[in-house]
Amino acid sequence: MNRPPPGQLAESLIAWQGQHGRHTLPWQQTRDPYRVWLSEIMLQQTQVATVLVYYQRFLAQLPDVAALAAASQDEVYALWAGLGYYSRARNLHRCAQAVMRDFGGAFPSTAPQLATLPGIGRTTAAAIAAFCFGQREAILDGNVKRVLTRALGFGEDLAQARSERALWALAEAELPRGPGIEAYTQGLMDLGATVCTARKPACMVCPWSAICVARAQGQPEAYPVKTRKLKRSQRASALLCLTRGDAVWLLQRPATGIWAGLWSLPEFESVPALQAWLADGPGPGQPLPVISHVLTHLDWALSPVHCPLPADSPHADALALRWPEGRWVLREELPAYGQPTPVRKLLSDIV
Repeated sequence: MNRPPPGQLAESLIAWQGQHGRHTLPWQQTRDPYRVWLSEIMLQQTQVATVLVYYQRFLAQLPDVAALAAASQDEVYALWAGLGYYSRARNLHRCAQAVMRDFGGAFPSTAPQLATLPGIGRTTAAAIAAFCFGQREAILDGNVKRVLTRALGFGEDLAQARSERALWALAEAELPRGPGIEAYTQGLMDLGATVCTARKPACMVCPWSAICVARAQGQPEAYPVKTRKLKRSQRASALLCLTRGDAVWLLQRPATGIWAGLWSLPEFESVPALQAWLADGPGPGQPLPVISHVLTHLDWALSPVHCPLPADSPHADALALRWPEGRWVLREELPAYGQPTPVRKLLSDIV
């Protein structure tokens, strides 16, 4: 089966999106670039159901780009805590500051300008330009790659840069010739999220079922083709949970690396190393169940050890000498400190 002629995919998708696509998501009810941008960043690597809660809460506290730019990093991390991929939160903050500094507080209206901002890649820039300014721009995130490679029978290996460039060119060629860029862009997202899924795509209800090359071949799940596999690694660490009454000792992690800038517990390379440090000071701690934390590229085994200190402990004030970036944080203050999800859950059971 040959590829459908340019324009046919867009025409049928726009009609389908109007009747069967999603229309009630809060970021679909606005052309405000701040709100659309916030949703696009949150939706990277995160399900819609989860984003809905965070999106509303974030806007309630930081309703516009000026408020976000003026917020502290800790405020942003606290609102983001639990969404994961914290580099998104760092770039969100930096981007808001850049919009205020370089564009007078107004998001630029073209995709090339948007793509110069921190954390805004080509697809996010195109989505904002399309949804907010009606610009004719192509998007190509993971879902859209799957949808287009199947519909077009694009079997080149996307692990190769030249294949990625070729797919971008096809994505641009398939843009609607007339009006409807907003519906077409949303339709691609809806199709990938609800119909043309990674496994067991619902081809019978797809608007492209009659013109999809992959369906004609009887192997939609063979697309997209990408040979390079992400190499996973393993890591084991021990976390020291020092408490004093209803306060816990937290450290702000370095500005780069895993959990960058978040507030966490002192980390040791092993439980014996942690216990050896305790033996020279506060005394032995109580090992807690190991936490298995799965990141995109890493399986991380975290072994917490709880060491409660009495209120008059001579070691409490000496902690600042060992960890000058640390501080005692009261239970009621914890929500204001952005913490990694496993640490936040651990502290909710202890403090």
